[in-house]
Amino acid sequence: MKNILVTGCAGFIGFNLCEKLLKKKIKIIGVDNLNNFYEKSLKKKRVKLLSRYKNFTFIKTDISSNKCLKILLKKNFNYIFHLAAQAGVRQSLTNPRIYLKSNIIGFFNILELSKLKKIKHLIYASSSSVYGNQNKKKFSENLNTDKPLQFYAATKKSNEVMGYSYAINYNIPMTCCRFFTVYGPHGRPDMAAFKFINAIMNKKNIFIYNNGNHKRDFTYIDDVVECLFKLLNKPPKKNYHQIINLGKGKGTDIVTFLKIIEMTLKKTTKVKLISKQQGDMIETLSSIRKLKNTIGYSPKISPKKGIKLFIDWYKSFYENKK
Repeated sequence: MKNILVTGCAGFIGFNLCEKLLKKKIKIIGVDNLNNFYEKSLKKKRVKLLSRYKNFTFIKTDISSNKCLKILLKKNFNYIFHLAAQAGVRQSLTNPRIYLKSNIIGFFNILELSKLKKIKHLIYASSSSVYGNQNKKKFSENLNTDKPLQFYAATKKSNEVMGYSYAINYNIPMTCCRFFTVYGPHGRPDMAAFKFINAIMNKKNIFIYNNGNHKRDFTYIDDVVECLFKLLNKPPKKNYHQIINLGKGKGTDIVTFLKIIEMTLKKTTKVKLISKQQGDMIETLSSIRKLKNTIGYSPKISPKKGIKLFIDWYKSFYENKK
């Protein structure tokens, strides 16, 4: 029987993954520190929704603390989805210390936990930001990732190296998922899809960096969760460690993405094009060949369909509060 620990269960991806696993009657221990990187009420609402399931146990704790490690060592689980991290590319340039604590020390604690509990499979989150600005049409997992543009990306690259070391030295099966731009219901308010919808609905201006020349591999949350679920039963067979891109495999420029949102809402707002910000990647596009070969599945939901589903959720979640 699978008993699973999910760190970052009150986060965007963590919440959606927990909900899928709980519906399949899998026992979940969810961990989150409920920090205030974005509105805490959204995180508390997610935990409340998960707590409806009898097979869900929530522990409010910080993965970077020794106390957390002691608590979790006493719990019963044999698989881990490690999704907790200090997110946000730009904030890591102004406040890097919190990224060091959560993303490096916190991940070290998860590695120690995996070693001590002899975890059957640790699946942990990395990011497409580790690729930096590559002169390649598509990012494949074998590209050099030694030049991250932001400290956030540097912490994720560090996680990959730390994970590999623990995997081969202690025989812990691990899968590192490099997430590309994930969007959808319960999405992060600091991400483009959420900010655009929120601005249009509230008649506010939209600011687009790099004069709209950014391109992103937008990946819908349900596709991401399905891939994570399928990866659970696909631990690496060689070297105990594998890195897999988790993206749609198709790029969409930011201006086109915004137009799809406006067409779906049948509303527009003022757009201000501004210069590129420090640490911004120009384009991200994933090669998903390895993903398809590993799990026999690839993300299917188009931006047009995904945005409609996201907007439907946004209206039901926020307009019901008014």
